Amino acid sequence: MRIGEIAALVGLTTRAIRHYHHVGLLPEPERRPNGYRAYSVRDAVLLARVRRLTELGLSLDEVRDVLADDAGRELAEVLAELDADLARQEADIAGRRRRLAVLLAAGPGDAEPLSPALAALLAKAPRTDSRSAAMDREHLELLDASGAGGEELYAVLGPLAADPAVLALYERLDELAEAPADDPRIPGLAAEFVAAVPEEAFAAVPADGVVVAGFKDALLAEYAPAQAEVVLRVMEAFMEKGTGRG
Repeated sequence: MRIGEIAALVGLTTRAIRHYHHVGLLPEPERRPNGYRAYSVRDAVLLARVRRLTELGLSLDEVRDVLADDAGRELAEVLAELDADLARQEADIAGRRRRLAVLLAAGPGDAEPLSPALAALLAKAPRTDSRSAAMDREHLELLDASGAGGEELYAVLGPLAADPAVLALYERLDELAEAPADDPRIPGLAAEFVAAVPEEAFAAVPADGVVVAGFKDALLAEYAPAQAEVVLRVMEAFMEKGTGRG
């Protein structure tokens, strides 16, 4: 292949390819008797890999290190890795399109960047003025954005979200806004929250939990002392039951 042909094949400009030769990122192929460079399939694979890596934000020096690690590998192995990378990108794009579909289907003012699974879960929850319920929703959205949630967990929480009795628990948690950290209502309310959680939800907790480092302290700081004590007890019971089911 000539430089124009390989540039069109991998989606680069001839100027970019010449620059990669100049900085030593890609060896310059031998020239034919007519003076034109003759590029091989492996050159095309390497250039495609350079393009993909730079699109991911790697500098040319970082790309050079990656290519050095690939030196000596069989062409079929490199091609298989590229194919796997493309498959992952396709899956990521498909996931983004599903999220966009949820947003586009939402009514005015209701569109939020949630995963389809979490959006379906929250749609089951009755509307309420409970501040505690609103905070719990925000925490779920944060965990969803960080990837710490999951479709299995959201699915088993469906009955919990739709249960009016659970909403009543949130309203009782609201009532502790001015209470001290040793309020006698704390143990009973925490136990009722834990009892309301479906048993399947505990099994859906990931092995390393759903609370990232530092998140627990930041979350508890948002609550009044008595409320924070209830939330802490619920979190501890949830994690203890969940991780104990490995």
